[in-house]
Amino acid sequence: MRVIDSHGTRVVALNKPLLTIGRRPTSDLHISRPDVSKEHAEIARDGEQYILRDRGSRYGTFVNDQRITEQTLVSGDRIRLAGGDDVAIVFETDEPSSPSCLSEGTTEGSDLRQIAAILNGLRALGSGRVLGDVLTLVVDSALDVTKAERGFIMLANERGELEFKIGRGQGGLTLSGPSFATSTRIPREVFMTDRGQFVSDLELLKSGHHDTAAVGIRYVMCVPLRVVPMAAESAQAVQPRVIGVLYLDGRERRTSRSSSTPASLEAFATQAAIAIESARLYAEATEKARIDRDLRVAADIQRSLLPEPTYSGANCDLAAVSIPCRTIGGDFYDYLALANGDFAFTLGDVAGKGPAAALLAAAVQSHFVAQVAVCNDPAQTIARINTALLRRPIEARFATMFHGVLARDGRFSYCNAGQEPPLLVGRQELTSLQAGGPVLGLLTGAEYAFETVQLKPNDLVVVFSDGVTEAINTAGEEFGRERVVEAIATCHGTKPETVMETVLDALREFSQGAPQSDDVSALILRYRGQTV
Repeated sequence: MRVIDSHGTRVVALNKPLLTIGRRPTSDLHISRPDVSKEHAEIARDGEQYILRDRGSRYGTFVNDQRITEQTLVSGDRIRLAGGDDVAIVFETDEPSSPSCLSEGTTEGSDLRQIAAILNGLRALGSGRVLGDVLTLVVDSALDVTKAERGFIMLANERGELEFKIGRGQGGLTLSGPSFATSTRIPREVFMTDRGQFVSDLELLKSGHHDTAAVGIRYVMCVPLRVVPMAAESAQAVQPRVIGVLYLDGRERRTSRSSSTPASLEAFATQAAIAIESARLYAEATEKARIDRDLRVAADIQRSLLPEPTYSGANCDLAAVSIPCRTIGGDFYDYLALANGDFAFTLGDVAGKGPAAALLAAAVQSHFVAQVAVCNDPAQTIARINTALLRRPIEARFATMFHGVLARDGRFSYCNAGQEPPLLVGRQELTSLQAGGPVLGLLTGAEYAFETVQLKPNDLVVVFSDGVTEAINTAGEEFGRERVVEAIATCHGTKPETVMETVLDALREFSQGAPQSDDVSALILRYRGQTV
């Protein structure tokens, strides 16, 4: 047997009645690879014949890419253990004979040279990480083996359509142009039928390839790039998946296919497809990891833009929370003590999810901070933010927002721009705060009103996004406004942090771990009374 691996080529003589192959160090042919079983296979001599038997290996023994249990070997048979291609084993005898799975018209020597060249390429493919490098190596290896003039790879996109990926010529020449320069009929047929096509002279065909022949192309070899999933131990058939095609052509008519048998080229294409798919999955995983990393950074920045979740001032205290349903969200809250002694705060919700909503939320929040200190009342602040958003409108993007200002004497002025109406929890009753106007960023010339109410000591203002009321449980029911009222009805005078925990506990008990589709945000303000 001729064994080709990373150490080079060596010959193993079959000079004993039984030769063992496996991962066990005492094996006659020791293959140190995790997917090779300790006692993987054996070759027994029976007169003038040599019989290869699988010893119940986990991942199988293959002859010419066909899984076997027992098979009589003939000269030129290629033996593969498990799924690895880094070790090639070729059975040879002194007298040449037709290999059991190679095309007629080839010689053993030419086939072995092809296999050696293929294996050299495959060993390099195994370390490929960048998809472009793998594609280049596949085409260059195919050109080297077949002696074709040009090589192309086309891969299927998400819609199942072939897309040109790379074109190469002899000598490592990259062919210019973003597309396939000749007819795509053969590649499409190979892709759809999962059957290779080998045309020695296009001019002999009656129709269908005039465009290709017109540019001087005479022969074409096109094989599918198919990914064959690893079969289970039961050897149950697994349906292969075609991910693209490898296309080779040239300007001289081929009188023989001895320089590249269809079986060898298709075997190469199958292994190349695995390398291409691995590189593509690696690239996708790398891109996903980069996006995840960027999102984590964005989430850290978003959290840093929010003030502390609790606040205690001269005459009020506050607790707030914003829980995004994704890594980053579109809800926000903010508050600040004004120079005249008043205390201003807001809670908002931008339509949509993810990075786009988070960016718009940051913009609305920055507009709030810029306007609140220079406006006379909450309605004016809201109107100016609406105007700012309309200057650079974003399609289907708008925001709801509640803004309130608490004076030292307990006068509370507010404006509600499309937000879920907050609740004023007094000693005797609950009141909805609804004065305001439409959502922000949609209507030019929108008018906003504000209302002023007198807070008494220990009164609470409870603001929440629709992510609270629209939270669902495992049965698909919504939490609803009534459950919010029920949770806070007896909380008059309670510390905001305690009220917040009461609301969140009720929400968690209701949802029972069901995934939510909206951010959950709330802000609770308690007026403690006027200070001297």
